This record gives sequence, structure tokens and C-alpha cells, in this order.
Amino acid sequence: MEASGTAAFNVSFNAVLQLHYNYTGKLDQNRYLYGLKPEDICFLFVCLLIVVENCIVLMAIWRNKKFHMPMYYLLGNLTLSDLLAGFTYMLNIVLSGRNTLTLTPLLWFLREGGAFVTLTASVISLLAIAIERYVTMLNMKTHQRAKRNRMLGLIGASWALSLLLGVLPVMGWNCLNHLSWCSTVLPLYAKSYVFFCVFVFMAVLLAIIALYGRIFLFVKSNTQNPACKQRKGFSRRSQKYMVLLKTVTIVLGVFILCWLPLFVLFLLDFMCPVRECPVLFKADYFLGVAMMNSLINPIIYTMTSRDIRRAIVKLLFKPCLITKDGQLRKIAKVLPQCSFTKTDVNPRGMETTVSSGNFTTIRSVYPKLKLSVVS
Repeated sequence: MEASGTAAFNVSFNAVLQLHYNYTGKLDQNRYLYGLKPEDICFLFVCLLIVVENCIVLMAIWRNKKFHMPMYYLLGNLTLSDLLAGFTYMLNIVLSGRNTLTLTPLLWFLREGGAFVTLTASVISLLAIAIERYVTMLNMKTHQRAKRNRMLGLIGASWALSLLLGVLPVMGWNCLNHLSWCSTVLPLYAKSYVFFCVFVFMAVLLAIIALYGRIFLFVKSNTQNPACKQRKGFSRRSQKYMVLLKTVTIVLGVFILCWLPLFVLFLLDFMCPVRECPVLFKADYFLGVAMMNSLINPIIYTMTSRDIRRAIVKLLFKPCLITKDGQLRKIAKVLPQCSFTKTDVNPRGMETTVSSGNFTTIRSVYPKLKLSVVS
């Protein structure tokens, strides 16, 4: 009765949604008769955490000049896609349930398309990072301008492809007026489109795995080469690179673990006849597992990268660790996590570089003035 009353509010548009949802059997579920359920509230809270966490990481990368290099810009792009994913998930949940039947088909496509765009951006961002690392390993002497241009090109291409994939249903790749083509999980999407998206994601993931496999073999062969070990700064560059490689590899592994169940569900949706697979009506829980990826990524950054961890600590707790005159408080000297590797500028124009919780150098930003002290 409530669904019929809603249909009376906007008969032409809601009739389309009701037709497709009824055909796939989703109207038999009580979800579309009531508002948000307790698990939806939990998902909203997770989405809020996703937005806050990724905002913190993004701000730390943006405010720290040490991270203004291609690798960290690409990580920043991945963080941005995770942030937007949390926001689109939040909108998706708010507009779900009973609100689903009040949407026009266009708004429904925008609701689902936002999730597809941010998901694709995350996947392609991982591919862009892998490409950048692979090219860097092949050409260690690439000029900074060339690196920046390549980075901007990769970021632009990732979002262009993501937007293209997300708008394909609006451009006509859908099942409107063709009920037999419809997906059960996403009743206005054609099964062929859902399968195409899964195929694209799997192809990108295989490419990422192949690139990191080549990178691992390249690094391993060079670290075992005596001639390479004698190069100036080789040990430091190799160690720093392996830390970055470890971070991105863990991000990739977590992504696969979180999203693989949803990919399998989409493949089952493509192969299963309508109303024949009850598990397809539980897609929200598979999406909830996938949401955890955007929640875990910022934690991975802080756990595997000491530089990012320190930048985040400095961003959040700098007023508690440094006095107004640029001196370290006692708590900052005893906590290794609170040490700073980047220069902090105080209001009086003094730069303070801190390492391992102790003062090592105090240098004025004004020219020809330099003072060193030993703690």
C-alpha cells in the first residue's frame, strides 16, 4: 500500500522503477517498504569514518612539501577517490530503501553511477601508481618536469576512464524497456554492462599484478648486483623505494580481498536466471565488505610509511607538541612517533628540524644566519 501511495506521487517515473524491481523480485523484500535499517546506520557511520580518515591523509600529503612528488600525488589521487567513494556510499544509503522508489530513472543512474565512478577511479589509480613505479624503475634519470607531466596525465586518464564507464548506462547501455536484460542486483542496469565492468576491473587488476611482478624482479636483480650496490645513494634509494612498494602492494592486496566477493556476486548475477539466486538479494552486505577497503587504506598508509605517519601526527597534534616559540614540548621528545623530519616554521621566522625527538639544527629562514645546537 505504501509503495502504491508513493507511486501516486509521481506515476510516470516510479512506474518504471517498480516495474524493474518487481520483475527481478526485489519488491518482495521488505526493504523497500521502510526507512533505514540498523545495518544502514552502521554503514553510514563507516562512511563518515571513511571521509574523515581520507581527508586527514589528503591534508597531510597536500601540506607537506616532501610529498609533492609523482608517487605521493598518485597516492593522493587514490586517497581522493576513496574519500569520494565514502561520500557516494553515504548518498547511496540515504537514497536507498523506501526512497529508491521515489527516484526518477535518471536520479537512480546518478546514484549508482557515482559509486561506479569512484570504484573505477580507485582501481585505475592503483594501475596508474604501478605504471609510474615501473617507468621510474626503467628510467631512473627522468627529469622532474617529465615525471610531473606523466603523473598529471595518469591522473587525468584515470578520471576520464572512470567517468566514461560511469555514464555508459545513461548514454543507453541499460535495460529500460528490455526486462529480460536486467541485472537482479542493479535492476536498471543491463547484465552485459555489469559483466563488462567486472571484466574491466579484472583486466586492470591483472595488469597491476603483472607490473608489480616485473618491478619486484627488477629490484631483486639490482640489489643482488655488486655493480649497482657501489653506486652512490643506492642503498637509501632502494630502501625508500621498497617502503613505497610495500605500501602500495598491501593496498592492492586489501583491495582484492575487499572487492573480490562483490565481483563474484556480479558474475553470479550475470549467469543466474532472474529470481533463481537468493544470494543476489543480499548485495548490500557484499557492498559493505567492499566499503571496508576505503576505510582500511588510510590505516595502511600510516602503518607502513613512517613519513606519512609523522606528517599526520604533525597535522593533528602540532599545537600539543611544539610551543609558540618553536620549541619541542617534553612529550614530543619521548615519543618517537612525534618526531618531525620536515622543517617546521614558527611565527618568528625560525625553522626547526627535529629528528628522533631531539633538536639537531635550528636555522633562521633569513639569509646568512645559521645556528647549530646539540641536545
